[in-house]
Amino acid sequence: MKKSKQIDVRRALALAGAFHFLWSCARACLLPFLTLYFRQLGLSAPMTGVVMGTKHLVSLTWSPVASLLSKHYNKRRAAIHGSLVCSAAAALALLLLPPADVGARAGNCSLSAGRTQSPEGDLLAAAAPSATSALPKSQTTINSAATSQSGVNSTAVPLFATETALRHRDQSPPPLPPLNSSAVVNDSAGQSEVCGSFTPRPENSSAPSVRSKRSKEQLRVNQTDAEEEGRSYEFLGRLKRMDPQHQLFLLILLIVSAWECASAPLEWTADDGLYEYLDSADASDRYGSTALWGLLGAAGGVGGAGLLVSRLSCLVAGGFSRSAAHFFCYAALAAAALPLAAHLPLHLNRKRDRTSGLLRAARLVRGSPRALLCAVTVLLVGAAGSAADNFLLWQMQDHGSGELHMGLSLAVALLSQAAFPLLAGRVSKLLSPGRVLAVAGACLGLQCFYYSFLWGPWAAAPAQALSCLSGGALWWAVGLHCDDVATSGAERSVRRVYGALAQLGGGLGSFAGGLVVQRFGLTWLFRGAAVGVVAWCACLPLLQWKAPRLRRINYSRLLAADASEASDSESEQDGDWLEKAMGDNRGGGGGGSSNRMNR
Repeated sequence: MKKSKQIDVRRALALAGAFHFLWSCARACLLPFLTLYFRQLGLSAPMTGVVMGTKHLVSLTWSPVASLLSKHYNKRRAAIHGSLVCSAAAALALLLLPPADVGARAGNCSLSAGRTQSPEGDLLAAAAPSATSALPKSQTTINSAATSQSGVNSTAVPLFATETALRHRDQSPPPLPPLNSSAVVNDSAGQSEVCGSFTPRPENSSAPSVRSKRSKEQLRVNQTDAEEEGRSYEFLGRLKRMDPQHQLFLLILLIVSAWECASAPLEWTADDGLYEYLDSADASDRYGSTALWGLLGAAGGVGGAGLLVSRLSCLVAGGFSRSAAHFFCYAALAAAALPLAAHLPLHLNRKRDRTSGLLRAARLVRGSPRALLCAVTVLLVGAAGSAADNFLLWQMQDHGSGELHMGLSLAVALLSQAAFPLLAGRVSKLLSPGRVLAVAGACLGLQCFYYSFLWGPWAAAPAQALSCLSGGALWWAVGLHCDDVATSGAERSVRRVYGALAQLGGGLGSFAGGLVVQRFGLTWLFRGAAVGVVAWCACLPLLQWKAPRLRRINYSRLLAADASEASDSESEQDGDWLEKAMGDNRGGGGGGSSNRMNR
């Protein structure tokens, strides 16, 4: 007889908590500083917004598909391992990209100094004038305009253009030998043609010239090879006609898209496997404890990375700038999570269809007016929060903040979110979930408005404490709305729908934020986001008051309540019968004794 496998819930929760801690720590070491690294490479604000918006949209579309495929083929553990390895490799690939300009700034350190200290940098510096003269005048004009727009030294030579000129100089074919004027071949028609430098045959010779034929064939072969090589490099030629900034933007966009495709399935796949594992042991109510470990790991990762990078010199091993430490920390922590992923508790429940669950959850949200108002709030908060997160470090850097100030400020925000469960009981007594949504959005607007008035390195840190409400209280209220809307077993699917709306808002906010920064500047980006969110939150209580309150019936809770009420009523009936019987017994016994005494 086959023994049933015993489930250790405490061990499963410990492993899942440790895995979420390491993975969140790895992501926080790099992702908050990613837009700052793009700025150091020379990307403009719209380009940075497009890259980050594409990242959000790739995660939105690919995460459910990859989770469904891994479940269908029962390859969840393999998907998690592949996601960890491939995401680390894709992140390190960004370090191979040179900046768009040699004079691009890298925070307090200069990338150009690091490049020119190497032998390759000396060669590029020596070849810079010749490379500039080898470029067309129109391309040189475009490069100077792009560099002046991105805020870097406009007199610097584009690195891609220099490398291209050197490559053409090294790979140019040797000049052909001078043609011999006496090398004339008389064909049968009496016509002459120049064949190159070779020893001519005598005029009276009737034998065919073997060397002449070989020379003709060699010329044809060389011409064919040149045409094939020209067709193969046609696409690269089009890229070379782009200015270096757009070349860098295209490469970064491709690498970040591949990186997100590799890392997006990990969270969904691990969460689904853990939830089904706990659900098989009737312990799914303890699933939410892993989120706290994720917040703590993210706080440690962002604070530790900022502290580490601030202690490094301008250049690290291999000639990289010190910003490369973020990528190395990400890869190291992803590798450290591999042993935990090998023992991560996963369970496959083929009866649970995630696709139909998400579609049903979307219909539930659409059918409730209050749920729709909550969805719009999540969308707007996601857009404003993404725009603020993408360009907050730019604003801090412009006001003298270093990586230490940035990392510790972001760590304060994450720790305040982790501390909200301690205040949830008091908040629930003071405000309804709908009012909590409005207050959370207003706090985010207040944060954005505060960011537009930064004055020093540590100025952003006090406003991060409001993330306790703008982040923690927001998703706590969204969870309560999910419980009101969802039917039995659909709570997680409804939460996934709201999470997808936040991702969609993040993508839209990233696209719009880059354009606003280019047109109006960083200050008006934060002020515009604050005005938009606060205006919606001011109208939200009125809309909630007019919207009818539709509460879905959770049949599992109803049956549990009916069972408890039935047991209570049965116990009350038993108690009444017992008391009546005891009363009758007392009455009967007393009557009998009195009768006996009368006798």
